[in-house]
Amino acid sequence: MADPGRRDSADRRRNRVAAIGAVAALAASLAACGGGSEPSGSPAGGGGTAKAGGTLNYYIFTPVEHLDPQRMYVGRDISNLSRTVYRSLVTFPVDTDPVKASTPVADLATDTGTPSDGGRTWQFTLRDEILWEDGSEITCEDFKYGASRVFAADVITGGPNYITTYLDVPQDAEGSPVYKGPYTGEGQAEFDKAITCDGKTITYHFNKPWPDFPLAVAGLHMMDPYKESFDAGDGNNYKILSNGPYKLEGEWNKQTGGTLVRNDQYGADESGTRAALPEKIVFKIGQTGEVIYDQLFADDDPYAVTSNRVPPAYFSQLQGPVMDRYVSETSPFVSYLVPNFKSPRMQDVKVRQALAAATNVNAWITAGGGEKSYTAPESILAPSVVGYQDNPAFSGSNDGDVDKAKSLLEEAGVSTPYKIKFTYPQSETADKQAAALKQTWDEAGFDVTLDPLGDTYYDVIEKPNTDSDLYWASWGADWPSAITVTPALFDSRPNLTKESNGNNYGAYKSDAANAAFDKAYGAATLDEQTAALQEADKILGEDVAYIPIDIQVFNFLHGSKVTDFTLTPAAAQFPDLGAIGVD
Repeated sequence: MADPGRRDSADRRRNRVAAIGAVAALAASLAACGGGSEPSGSPAGGGGTAKAGGTLNYYIFTPVEHLDPQRMYVGRDISNLSRTVYRSLVTFPVDTDPVKASTPVADLATDTGTPSDGGRTWQFTLRDEILWEDGSEITCEDFKYGASRVFAADVITGGPNYITTYLDVPQDAEGSPVYKGPYTGEGQAEFDKAITCDGKTITYHFNKPWPDFPLAVAGLHMMDPYKESFDAGDGNNYKILSNGPYKLEGEWNKQTGGTLVRNDQYGADESGTRAALPEKIVFKIGQTGEVIYDQLFADDDPYAVTSNRVPPAYFSQLQGPVMDRYVSETSPFVSYLVPNFKSPRMQDVKVRQALAAATNVNAWITAGGGEKSYTAPESILAPSVVGYQDNPAFSGSNDGDVDKAKSLLEEAGVSTPYKIKFTYPQSETADKQAAALKQTWDEAGFDVTLDPLGDTYYDVIEKPNTDSDLYWASWGADWPSAITVTPALFDSRPNLTKESNGNNYGAYKSDAANAAFDKAYGAATLDEQTAALQEADKILGEDVAYIPIDIQVFNFLHGSKVTDFTLTPAAAQFPDLGAIGVD
């Protein structure tokens, strides 16, 4: 899951780094997911003290790129919309305990699913009387149609694509599914065999075991229902047909935000994950982190929360009574740099190695606020993800080795200064951090042009023909396994199309890495899967497919009238709207 962009806030792709035990249990016993589940009760940390009513203001700097459930891949947005307008077969509870928060509970389904055929088949039964905001019933066919949209890679861009790898649909000569989505209908018969409906029962047939499928359903929105008659393809990117406790009032404005109000068609929700306390939730987009925190420190808007982290320049103000409104947790997101493998300037591995050697991680972290903002990484995986190990390619000094980088550039036989362009999402903090990296890079023999983007970010860098040489990105596990990190980012087959690089922003393609991913996908045990993914990560490190630069710490301030303010692993450590109310 990715962040929406730097901009003093690490908001993207959702990712849950906690419940290692939950994944291990799933791998050990598929049948454990077959039974029913009880509501989780009052949100942890809240104690049920909040009351219903009032208006909550949610401040965001980075624009929301997608409201379409199948295209959504930003942690902040997945969390927010999971608690307000979109429901799934199963969901994650509001709980600060990492194992409980990453153990799915039934949502639109009657239980957490029944596996068979060694985890290659999963079956769910829908609850009765579950409705869209227009009053129509949510059907099995709506779930099937929602999954079908993911296969339209030329239209439904930017979202997770795990289902295209796992669903039992044949591949074409290029290794892509023969089914091309509902808009062309090409390969429809093959898709219809893979997902079947029988009344309220939906059955998914996979080409390999998917023991943690309920975690994938709960963590993302790719399997959410979607009403075919509502679908307008790309034209629905900022439209919502709600089945949750809120609905969109009027239209969503990409630059300024939108307002959620009560959905009068919302019925019983036995998942216990949506207190839905505020009468309205107003998303306000566009103010910088500095402007937002000027208001929050002064408590000018006591009914406010934000997904923006406290800017480093404000750390000195974190003292006294304001600390009653301050919360900090290590996030699941690892930031990394991505060489563009389509750029002629990034073709030589020695050049990429020189760039990695000269990357001053400590300077980046210091410029971003130091230990209150980040810790140093040794891999693209967060340490709490199953399969983590230090990548030997990045186990050296975090200060940037200028002499080693100069030597590598000399071995590459390139003329220096060697020009490259670095693209990142702009903010005051990010500008300082980029400048800190540039200093050591330039000392090593590079000539770096900084290219900050001021509007949306990921929808730009995923385009296949950008002229940048290096990108900033951020990712966290979609559920607590390395299978949701390295293959999701670097398996070229589901990612690279003529229209988009998907999550593989640097267009990396390696037969050796793909073979290791295939071993992981076909593994019969968690240990075998982990070993294959660790092999793949070593290949990625040797190729310098990425350069890790930080693990983000989330630190937030909220208004004095906000109640039950909770950061949970289920919400990727963003403010969890399943619990929050206003006094």
